[in-house]
Amino acid sequence: MSALMIKADPKSNKILSALAKKLGGSVLPIRDEQFEDLALGSMMDKVKTTETVSRKEVIKKLRK
Repeated sequence: MSALMIKADPKSNKILSALAKKLGGSVLPIRDEQFEDLALGSMMDKVKTTETVSRKEVIKKLRK
């Protein structure tokens, strides 16, 4: 199974949704907040490292 996410205006979304259903796909609408969460999670996965940082260093950076 694979997925495709398309962000468009409401009119285009309606047309694309109808087309996907005609082609046998399923459509799962998501809110803007959910889209942002997915995008942020994807970005975080791309830059993930195995490096660890001490609590002291984190606090030091936050106070700047």
